[in-house]
Amino acid sequence: MRKPIPKIVRYHGSDTSKFVVEGLRVNGKRTRKFFPTRRAAATWLRKTSARMLKEGEGSIHMPEQLRVEAVSCAERLKPYGQSLTAATEHFLAHLAAVQRSCTVSVLVAEFLVSKRQDGASPRYLKDLTDRLRRFADDCGTRLAAEVMPSEIDDWLRSLEVAAQTRNNFRTVLRTIFEYAVLRGYARENPTTKTAKAKVVRGAPAIFTPEQMRTVLENTPREYIPYVAIGAFAGLRTAEIERLDWSEIDLVQKLVHVKAEKAKSAQRRLVSISDYLAAWLAPHAKKSGQVAILVRTQRKKICKAVKMQWPANGLRHSFASYHLAQHKNAAATAAELGHTSPVMLYKHYRELVKPEAAARWWQISPPADYGNVIAFQKEVANA
Repeated sequence: MRKPIPKIVRYHGSDTSKFVVEGLRVNGKRTRKFFPTRRAAATWLRKTSARMLKEGEGSIHMPEQLRVEAVSCAERLKPYGQSLTAATEHFLAHLAAVQRSCTVSVLVAEFLVSKRQDGASPRYLKDLTDRLRRFADDCGTRLAAEVMPSEIDDWLRSLEVAAQTRNNFRTVLRTIFEYAVLRGYARENPTTKTAKAKVVRGAPAIFTPEQMRTVLENTPREYIPYVAIGAFAGLRTAEIERLDWSEIDLVQKLVHVKAEKAKSAQRRLVSISDYLAAWLAPHAKKSGQVAILVRTQRKKICKAVKMQWPANGLRHSFASYHLAQHKNAAATAAELGHTSPVMLYKHYRELVKPEAAARWWQISPPADYGNVIAFQKEVANA
């Protein structure tokens, strides 16, 4: 079928519209346009024909206001190198995300349930809960899809906490918004565009060999395994608190840190040195909790020796002295439960001279150590 050619003809059905443009088709439908004069009709037909060649048939009925708005919006997008089509697609995607989205409070509740179902440890769940509830208290009514990076950035700064603590909050928020993106509640993770606080780390505080000997000499007998395992095997405080005697093999000289009891959820075997074995042997049992009331006992020791306990001092000391003694960063990292030495150098190591390391690894129990333990057991069973 031959395509009709638009033309101007006289129209007798109106006193005001005496000319009509015929032969126009829009989306397959016949259409006409009326004008008071032939000149007006010719001007319109010339402009419209040129526009149709460039933009298609739909441009015939585009309202002038819409055309002006489109030109204005295109100019505003030009500095960003974006088109009206790109802007429209972005906004439609945003609207779709908002329709699927939920409030931050609902997101937090659902996220915590999912983590519990995924087998997250109670300790990790508590940390998530404490941090996210604080965020939900301030931003709970906001839709997850509408939370802006600037809002999160301002909220993190308003916490007025140490730099590392602020970064810990940021990590938790990044995790929950990753979940929001995965579930379709948000198009992107706003936390990735927030500032990370600069953490200035000083050298980790560690015990000197002389201080550790003093601590062990003034430690209650039932508390010695905790101190010795922390100082000479490098387990975390929480890992020692969860440790059972059945997981300590003094024959093969290994401590089995099970996945469910490790911070990293990765099981590992930690070596027991001869001197650590000597400290543990009088206390060894087939089963039972290795250490109880850790923090209470630690306060008593500090008071007895008039010493301030270094933050994470046992683990830091182990890492520093082990590295100085063995000069093998990978081996020290493996004992600590790290996959690479990066964390070792970043958080746990203090510079230690070989002579001090040698003294550390020779801290041994007094000669009558085992006899005193045995005597105490006999008295207890009498």
